[in-house]
Amino acid sequence: MGKGFDDLAQGENVNVLIVDDRPENLLVLESILEGLDCNIVKATSGNEALGLMLDYDFALVLLDVQMPEMDGFETAELMRGSELTRNIPIIFVTAISKEQRCIFKGYEVGAVDYLFKPIEPVILKSKVKVFIELYTQKRLLEEQTKLLELKVKELTELKEENEKLESLSIRDGLTGIPNRRYFDQYIEMNWKSCAREAVPLSLIMIDIDYFKDYNDNYGHPKGDDCLIQVAQTLASGAKRPTDLVARYGGEEFAVVLPGTGSEGAKKVAERIRRDIESMGLTHEYSKVKPYVTVSLGVATILPSQGRYADQFINSADKALYQAKQEGRNRVVSVELP
Repeated sequence: MGKGFDDLAQGENVNVLIVDDRPENLLVLESILEGLDCNIVKATSGNEALGLMLDYDFALVLLDVQMPEMDGFETAELMRGSELTRNIPIIFVTAISKEQRCIFKGYEVGAVDYLFKPIEPVILKSKVKVFIELYTQKRLLEEQTKLLELKVKELTELKEENEKLESLSIRDGLTGIPNRRYFDQYIEMNWKSCAREAVPLSLIMIDIDYFKDYNDNYGHPKGDDCLIQVAQTLASGAKRPTDLVARYGGEEFAVVLPGTGSEGAKKVAERIRRDIESMGLTHEYSKVKPYVTVSLGVATILPSQGRYADQFINSADKALYQAKQEGRNRVVSVELP
């Protein structure tokens, strides 16, 4: 859990670096700032200051301009050249001339402000306090951003899990194709859209011939394998993205064909019948063929207001029953007025 604003405002890990080659000047600056909620870190040279920046996250650097070996301007230039330190605010502390050229040079190398010696304690504390507060706000914003990113990640993962669960809830557990629940939703949706667009809707109901005899004699595991293979063959035969193949229940399957007329639906049904025959799945106990076959009932309608999908489904079921009555392994089609 991220730290709250109160924790950050109390100065936890809020570091201020003061850099001066004279220890007495460091002591003066430290004594002025000791009442503020911050951790004072001291350096006596530009090199030492740059090294400390690798170990600390500084809210502000108070940087003396006149130092041997590497002066404040050079130190600031090196800070601005590094990705790690370029955004640390710098206030130059100096006793040199207040000439504009010196001040301009300081701003060119990245200073945000100047303080001239002798230091006025009230002004120093006021300016440092502003940068501590800015740093605190920045830290708080970073913490809130991390929490927001975490929440977005959690919501994304939750959405993915919900989509998986939704997918499972509309899929048949055995065959992996859409189940009866999704079939009911899909046909209702397409009933409305076909009515709106004034295009036909066709439905094929499919039943595996003598499947009970298959199950009783070969056993349920083989029966499940048979259902899976039939479902896969049906699914692979769905040519258009809008066509739906679903397990309607038991050994019965359904194919929804939006925007397909009677002749087109009969052709699809006949192709399905041949595809199942072509599987050549042995069924010695069938009274039709020595392999698995299916019977198919086709219904086609032009959906409209005041008519109901239930009646349409019943018509396809009746056509399927007729196909079974007439000897199975065949297609019977009806076109509703």
